[in-house]
Amino acid sequence: MEAVTGTAFVVATILKTIVFFIILLLGVALSTYMERKVAGFMQDRSGPNRVGPLGLLQVVADGLKFILKEEVTPGAAHKKFFLLAPALALFPATVLFGVIPLGSPLPTRWGRVDMIVADVPIGFLYVLAISSLAVYGVVMAGWSSNSKYSFLGGLRGSAQMISYEIGLAMSLVPVLMLAGNVEMPVLVSMQQSFAAGPATYGMWFILPLMVSGFFFLVSGLAETNRVPFDLPEAESEIVGGYHTEYSSMKFGMFFLGEYFHLITTGALISVFFFGGWDIPFWQGDNIRVLADGTVVGDPTWWKTLLTLVAFTMKTTLFVVFFMFIRWTIPRFRYDQLMDLGWKVFVPALMVYIMLMAVAIFALDSADVSVGIGFSAALFGLNLILMLFFLYVIDSGRLVRGATARTRKKHRSGHAAMAASGSEEDRYAG
Repeated sequence: MEAVTGTAFVVATILKTIVFFIILLLGVALSTYMERKVAGFMQDRSGPNRVGPLGLLQVVADGLKFILKEEVTPGAAHKKFFLLAPALALFPATVLFGVIPLGSPLPTRWGRVDMIVADVPIGFLYVLAISSLAVYGVVMAGWSSNSKYSFLGGLRGSAQMISYEIGLAMSLVPVLMLAGNVEMPVLVSMQQSFAAGPATYGMWFILPLMVSGFFFLVSGLAETNRVPFDLPEAESEIVGGYHTEYSSMKFGMFFLGEYFHLITTGALISVFFFGGWDIPFWQGDNIRVLADGTVVGDPTWWKTLLTLVAFTMKTTLFVVFFMFIRWTIPRFRYDQLMDLGWKVFVPALMVYIMLMAVAIFALDSADVSVGIGFSAALFGLNLILMLFFLYVIDSGRLVRGATARTRKKHRSGHAAMAASGSEEDRYAG
């Protein structure tokens, strides 16, 4: 089935843009409700339960509060940039959502409609380019507020986001090496299993690229500025960070931007490592559009609906996972945050990329065909590397708590006293 063209393509693109944006807004609204419910569960309380049935209208009350509150602009602020910063914070995550395939192609009487707003041939590179723009909103908000707390939050945010952008980009290099393509729908189809037709790996990339998925998950969490990576807006230290001086809907845009980034990050993890809209253990949804426009598989409207539900469930799972992390892990110290990014992630990813390049080249040289066997070999290597990283490299030696050095000095001091002192000294020690 050929793709829609001409007027039908324009109409379909406009409709997809409107529908996908509404879906994203509804996702943000439900995420704020879910965040409070998860917080209530973690803290053994009920969460919002008075505004509407089950507290569902609490989201509407929050929106009205943002809209109706008084707009306050500091007199010393740079007004143009002060107003522009919230829009820049909201823009990248919203635009990124346009290159994410949400479901299998939808057949219509006018042709095939792909469930993606912009199927750009450089989707992978587009993600890296647009995600790097988020830092400008944070920096601009901190600088334009003309406040010490805001400026400090902006500096922290710029350092953190630039640091973890490197890890984010490097963690996707093995995906590029394995797939050999940068188009987002192709990345999804490469993780599917076709009985006949195009060669695929037959399993989600999270298995043959487990280490890469772990690094992307942590780097993506750091890019959203959420706990334990919320140093740019640490309330206990710098009041509210880069958005301290913002109020009303301008602050609401930062709030929306955080949840936009959260949903987009969950969606990207699903596409890159968890098969996107692929439904596990079922080949009926395995549909791929080849370069010449040929469709492999049998697209139907109900398959499109099922794959959309599957993609939504995967993304929701990661959003909830991020929320559980927020209410489980305490905030990093700033030196720990930067050490993790530069002293752990960057060197580890450089070694990992080289090992994966050698492994893929060796499998190709051994004429191992792309499929389950190829993926299983990479899965074994990644499992060994993951265990090595978690249980050997990071056993409290590289990233450790504030009292680690103190405890070590105390132990060495006690040992010295025990070796040289009398029994009374050893007892006193």
